[in-house]
Amino acid sequence: MEKELELRVAILEGTIQAFNKKGLKFTMDDLANILGMSKKTIYTVFEDKEELFLAMVDYLFDSIKKSEQQVLENPNLTTLEKIKKILGVMPEGYKDVDFRQLYSLKEKYPNIYAQVENRLETGWETTIFLLEKGMEEGVIRKVNIPIVKLMLEAALEQFFQRDVLIRHKMTYTQALNEVVEILVDGIVMR
Repeated sequence: MEKELELRVAILEGTIQAFNKKGLKFTMDDLANILGMSKKTIYTVFEDKEELFLAMVDYLFDSIKKSEQQVLENPNLTTLEKIKKILGVMPEGYKDVDFRQLYSLKEKYPNIYAQVENRLETGWETTIFLLEKGMEEGVIRKVNIPIVKLMLEAALEQFFQRDVLIRHKMTYTQALNEVVEILVDGIVMR
């Protein structure tokens, strides 16, 4: 069982590399070459490319949740610092993933896009907890949490629906950081 899990993780990590090199257009041959294994071995774990992508979405979002937990448990951060980090959290190993390529997901792989959308819209418990704590401590003003959630979700969904990041030569991480800065600090000069 542990060997199967290791193989699954290796394939998912290889998928991220293949995606970085060729976007959604990578082939199973590309993946097999990156991993140094046969396509047959890959197909023993994942039935097809769509199943592989669905697993990759969950793998990435699960990694984000682990990073959120590390932020939450970090005693050296203030509540405000935790809020900023949680809103813009990206696991260290995925900061260079070219998420800009995902804008074509909705059209080419609607099931995978639906999974991304679902993961964006769920799992907000940590963020909500920190926002409530920040309001209690008086480090952020009273805000309507569903509106904050909606604003961040909408921005991220637009990154995945349109080629706006590519056109403006911005990485996903740069754009996410800008959204977080605007959400937390506003646009008024202080």
